[in-house]
Amino acid sequence: MNGRSHAGIMERLTNGTVLGAEGYVFELERRGYIKAGPYVPEVVLDFPGAVRELHREFLRAGSDVMVALTYYAHREKLRHVGREGDLERMNRRAVRIAREVAQEGDALVAGNVCNTWAYDPDDPSARKAVRAMYAEQLGWAVEEGIDFVISETNDYLGEALIALEVIQGLGLPAMVTLAPTQPNQTRDGYGYAEACRILAAEGAQVVGLNCDRGPQTMLPLIARIRETVECAVAVQPVPYRTDAAALTMQTLRSETTHRAFPLALEPFGCTRFEMARFALQARDLGVDYVGICCGAGPHHVRAMAEALGREVHASKYSPSMDLHPMFREGVSAKDAMFLNTWNA
Repeated sequence: MNGRSHAGIMERLTNGTVLGAEGYVFELERRGYIKAGPYVPEVVLDFPGAVRELHREFLRAGSDVMVALTYYAHREKLRHVGREGDLERMNRRAVRIAREVAQEGDALVAGNVCNTWAYDPDDPSARKAVRAMYAEQLGWAVEEGIDFVISETNDYLGEALIALEVIQGLGLPAMVTLAPTQPNQTRDGYGYAEACRILAAEGAQVVGLNCDRGPQTMLPLIARIRETVECAVAVQPVPYRTDAAALTMQTLRSETTHRAFPLALEPFGCTRFEMARFALQARDLGVDYVGICCGAGPHHVRAMAEALGREVHASKYSPSMDLHPMFREGVSAKDAMFLNTWNA
């Protein structure tokens, strides 16, 4: 893996589907490097090798974009865990790691900002504070070297518009996605398609949805967005089986009615085959940027890439079940006697 092209995000979107991979925070929490609850990416400073390795795994699996792990690396969140003094160092290190791995292949580097939990549409001082947080994060990211910016998991259209203004002030392409947590609209009362129409009208080059919903409950929303806007559209669901009874991963319940989010979601996980099918469905809807969010693993990303017709570096190790002793043709006599047990 070496040698980057100079094609930017807009050129790549024009030339075909761009594949994205996120969910760094969930995956690194599962690996024991991030504390569930605050979900602050302290791992960037404490275990940078773990971040580098996950970027590399996503790159090998086919992701076209290395997203700097600055999700929740903003002043509001770091203050809660007593690491506000590490703010600049964490943001700069995250971009450097993403850029280092991107240079191993033909990948872009995305700066990243997200919902701050500080936004209040009725409080001008809160809007000012949010703008300042985005400006400092992205200012450092630009200095370290990024190709475009992803503003994601936006609950409020108003907060997304602040991020868009900051990104535009830096002269970079903007991908702005909303978190479809509510059934039909953002927390400030805009239908998701209408909110994306407004973002596009304000100059966002890519709009769409990320997080909260799995493929089944996100695709109908993204279809309406695709019909509403002319710009590029992005979709990055979580790999969990949400449905009409539980639209989001936050509303999933176990058989004993216990909340599954965020630490007991495994029984609801999508297989690699389900995510591959989703990638094709999204592409066929005309979605330009197809990705995956919280809960993603490299095996999901590889399956999505291969479904889109790509052979990636990790394809060398794609399953070959015809080589398995019990699934190949001509199972040996001593093994065949056990097939009834396997097929029971």
